[in-house]
Amino acid sequence: MRSIIQEAIILPLVTCVSGRQVNMKQNLEEIKTLAKRTNGIFRTADLKKLGFTAYEIRKMLEKHFIERIKHGYYSLSETVENCSDAEIIARLFPEGVLCMYTALFYHGYSDRTPLAWDIAINKDVSKSRFKIDYPYVRPYYMEAHLLLFGITNATYGDTDLKIFDKDRLICECVFFENKIDRETYNKAIQGYIADPNKNISNLLDYSKKRRILKKIKSRIGIWL
Repeated sequence: MRSIIQEAIILPLVTCVSGRQVNMKQNLEEIKTLAKRTNGIFRTADLKKLGFTAYEIRKMLEKHFIERIKHGYYSLSETVENCSDAEIIARLFPEGVLCMYTALFYHGYSDRTPLAWDIAINKDVSKSRFKIDYPYVRPYYMEAHLLLFGITNATYGDTDLKIFDKDRLICECVFFENKIDRETYNKAIQGYIADPNKNISNLLDYSKKRRILKKIKSRIGIWL
């Protein structure tokens, strides 16, 4: 069975758009090269730099040569079909850090499968980046300097994503305690207290940077 790209290449190699000749095979090769350079996901602006018009982009969408990930972001259709959710998240939000429910599940502090990808992100980024139909993303906006500590890697198949380490995660749960359901919150705290790999020194250091040291001592100190 031919791939979408192969089917595209056997279309008439030269067509006419807006009075100019367009070499379909050459254009598709340019897009494939672009996709490799941008880790599979590219923007409308990237396509326009290659000379594609809005009309041509729309036609490529209609013929399923490319797929819209979200407004202004695209991928080769065959790439989208083979991408995991984690790969899409890594490509769209490379600077984001997994947090809250997503991180609790990953670290084993919750047995509830997350309904969204919770991502800590610089508060100054464009909010439109999160207008994405799938996968569903829930942003937690923070000052840039708060995204520089307490971070490790989470591995999802062949994809690595940034994630808050266990101590930073619990710090964030206490900081956002009004945004997390009580059952999950209590399980997370108890799970952390029982975790032999917790680092109380890091927890206290992070809580100072988050300016919640008193709250951390109040919520967790009595159990330590």
